[in-house]
Amino acid sequence: MSARHAAGRFGLLGAGWQRVIVLFTVAMAGLGLLLTMFGTTGHGAAERSTGTPAPGVYGDPGTGAPPSARLGWGFTHTEFSADRGTAAAEGSADKLLAAQPLPQNQAIMGWGSDNPEPSPGRYDFSGLDSRIALIRRTGGTPVITLCCAPDWMKGGTSGTTDWSRIEAAPTPDHYADFADLAAKVAHRYPDVHDFIVWNEFKGFWNDSAQRWDYEDYTRLYNLVYRAVKAVNPQNLVGGPYLNMDSVPPGTKDNASSVSGPWGSLDQRVLDALDYWMRNKAGADFLVVDGSSTTHDGALVPDDFNATQKFHDLSRWLRQDTGLPLWWAEWYVKPDHTVWPENRLMAVQATAMMQLAEGGTDTAFYWNPESESGDCSGCLWTGTEADQRGGTPLPMLDLLRRFAAAFPPGAQLSTPAVDNANVIALESGRTLLAVNTTDQQTAAHIDGTTVNLTPYEVSWPTR
Repeated sequence: MSARHAAGRFGLLGAGWQRVIVLFTVAMAGLGLLLTMFGTTGHGAAERSTGTPAPGVYGDPGTGAPPSARLGWGFTHTEFSADRGTAAAEGSADKLLAAQPLPQNQAIMGWGSDNPEPSPGRYDFSGLDSRIALIRRTGGTPVITLCCAPDWMKGGTSGTTDWSRIEAAPTPDHYADFADLAAKVAHRYPDVHDFIVWNEFKGFWNDSAQRWDYEDYTRLYNLVYRAVKAVNPQNLVGGPYLNMDSVPPGTKDNASSVSGPWGSLDQRVLDALDYWMRNKAGADFLVVDGSSTTHDGALVPDDFNATQKFHDLSRWLRQDTGLPLWWAEWYVKPDHTVWPENRLMAVQATAMMQLAEGGTDTAFYWNPESESGDCSGCLWTGTEADQRGGTPLPMLDLLRRFAAAFPPGAQLSTPAVDNANVIALESGRTLLAVNTTDQQTAAHIDGTTVNLTPYEVSWPTR
């Protein structure tokens, strides 16, 4: 038990009115302690005598959206986002995001958020507050990823932050401390009802056994799950945020029986998922992430057809676990590979169609925002750039249109298409068609003639 968990003991001496006075004094001291820990009202955090913000309720959270494990399509904030930059650019980004609010995910440490507890009992929620404020004012549904851990929880020096060790996990003797921090976060933002525990098993790889350390991850998960539920039983908690790593077709080492033309799911991932499912304290949804590439970065059989992995795994995961399915991240090309924007959008749209048809309930696009200027796959131009900052980019248009057209529970169907190079998905009167080639083409889709430019993502009028 760390020092910040310790509590003094009071002896009550004397009788009669003296006992009443002592009881009253103790009660007032206890009330003062609670007010210091959790804030006096729902508007702004209290201040500790040290000047460090106490983990009380931040700002005015309002009522918030009701808890749901089926949030649909949203995005994750990364290092640079719309809460920093020029006033004009931030204002443009705010209007852009508020025009069609989406679920927005933020980690408690890293990816734009500072160390929330630099030393035991001393908090700095300024970075996380800024992101939550952005989500609130743009009407997004807030989601928090409970990762990563302060240095003192993972063998580092108290009061310092070594960002090169962001992927280190807490040591087992600090699992309870991390769970306590998770509870403080849940207290601070009562309008957040969806919590993801950790990120990609970071720091939970067993080198000697060459497998995931799923036993320790599950120990951490269970403590965090119970801590967040203790704050509000209506909070929803999920994990294990495993990377759905796969090996190429024909590979024998680490290949599992879960397979397709894209390859086979790594057996070590399957083992970790199986252990977590059997030993978890509970879960309101299942969280995974992954790429359509294989472990060695190959797209099998090609960039478009490799996205079938998202469909096959989504369907298998839903059937195997029986839990609502979340993809915390998804990727469609090898790292450090640059594609023309139209090709990237076409493959992204195809991947999203595969995820939706596979039964995905919630999916977060990892927004690769840059500090300034444009960037391939970003949702908007960087707000620290210039007057062009905060303007929409093609991926945001795709994400918003897809979210509106294919929400969770939508009745999806695959229409008849007379062109093998064109894929399509429809729901009601909404049709999405993608040209998977770098050539202009045409297709008849359920009687509608559609002309498509190279790699075009089209929303034909029905």
